[in-house]
Amino acid sequence: MLAAIFATGFSGIVAEYLLSTLATYFLGDSILQWTMIVSTMMFSMGLGSRISKSFKKNLTEKFLILEFILSLVVSFAPLVVYTASAFTGSLAILIYGFCIMIGTLIGMEIPLVMRINDEYESLRVNISNVLEKDYYGSLLGGIFFVIIGLPFLGLTYLPFFLGAVNFVVAIGVFILLKDIITPAYKKRIRVFIGVISVVIIIGVFVSDPIVKYGEQIKYKDKIVYAEQTKYQRIVITQWKNDFWLYLNGNQQLCTMDEMMYHEPLVHPAMTLHPHPKEVLVLGGGDGCAVRELLKYEATDKITLVDLDPGMTKLGMEHPLLTELNQNAMHHEKVKVLNEDGYTYLSHNTNFYDIIIVDLPDPRTIELGRLYSQEFYRTAYKHLRPGGIIITQAGSPYFATDAFKCIVHTMRSAGFQTVPLHNHVITLGEWGWSIGIKKSSDFDLKKALQNLTFEGVQTQWITNEAMQLITSFGKDVYPGQTDSIKINRIHDPVLYKYYLNGNWDLY
Repeated sequence: MLAAIFATGFSGIVAEYLLSTLATYFLGDSILQWTMIVSTMMFSMGLGSRISKSFKKNLTEKFLILEFILSLVVSFAPLVVYTASAFTGSLAILIYGFCIMIGTLIGMEIPLVMRINDEYESLRVNISNVLEKDYYGSLLGGIFFVIIGLPFLGLTYLPFFLGAVNFVVAIGVFILLKDIITPAYKKRIRVFIGVISVVIIIGVFVSDPIVKYGEQIKYKDKIVYAEQTKYQRIVITQWKNDFWLYLNGNQQLCTMDEMMYHEPLVHPAMTLHPHPKEVLVLGGGDGCAVRELLKYEATDKITLVDLDPGMTKLGMEHPLLTELNQNAMHHEKVKVLNEDGYTYLSHNTNFYDIIIVDLPDPRTIELGRLYSQEFYRTAYKHLRPGGIIITQAGSPYFATDAFKCIVHTMRSAGFQTVPLHNHVITLGEWGWSIGIKKSSDFDLKKALQNLTFEGVQTQWITNEAMQLITSFGKDVYPGQTDSIKINRIHDPVLYKYYLNGNWDLY
């Protein structure tokens, strides 16, 4: 029974993390979903503990039945959610319903094991041993989820692995304690074992097409590549001859118009700087920003820092992306590192002429760190005199408050800043914030408007385009907040501004 509680502690914590990941993927806002899923699960475990006191006899048999039910629910919960996603976008009730169900079943386990084990150990030893094994199993489960479960099994097969853990535990308990199980229950349990074995095996074989079908419904075009890495879900879709790259369901680029995003991201900063010899790129694992940087012969060193090795591997090896980025990631000037951008910049002693921040939108607190005052101050220290930083800043119209927050936060770190925007066909109106490490006497906006790109092979950007992308006209769409706060690590307001944006317009 102690071995069983270790295994159930393992599977229980992984089930929590699995549901939290599922909720984040379908419902968004990772901080909210992880907090509420774990809290709801703990509450449900309390309900399960309360319910368990009504069990007065046949405790071992009831424990086995609980394990069988749990193995089925855990195995098929994600499949049900993916299937439902094909027909409705309202998945919160379903996901949290499974959370309550699984939590309640897990909550019944520990009291039952304690009562069963009470015949073999004293109360003092019994409580200590049961809780000890449960907590040890939880630690192992957390390590397993991060290192093996999510990266290698993904949301397709990890649930069945967890279901199998509970199922094997039940079989083991049945074999070892069958002498104390009543004959009537023995017959039922053997039937359960046979039926559940067949159901789980069938589930393993049908899960992949069901998950793919459910995921396909999320995207308007055909999915041609999908991968769950340790950090995110990467999906590539195709329509006619064009491809879209999505991270966690959010578009990152489209081959049709990516130059209208990457050229404003790279060329204003690179052309404005007189000697851009060393450049740091944070994010940009697709390699398109690096492709544009390599058009400047004066640049000696490009360091790309992206947290996800799965994304940089894709940018370096997938035929679609290597063709798009012109194999830029393998150039001798380019060094690719898989680290957290904030940590990298905080701990190294290198100096740069240009820093390009090409990260996903700041829809979470974690991503918001890389749009914080603390981050921009660190970047300021790592730039040489006259150095330039530019970051993608979301949409100035769909998320006006978030866009303004990024510009104001960069300015508060000491940069002279200018907001930029451009209409990217598949993204809508998108924006950037560019900052320079120079005194206020330098007119950054005028310098940008006077830029020409002679000698640089660009597809879209011109001097005329610079007049447009630096001009916003009157502030006819002021946003939802009168006073925009600075985004700080201890006061992470940016992600709230972003999530409260008018994305329905998009």
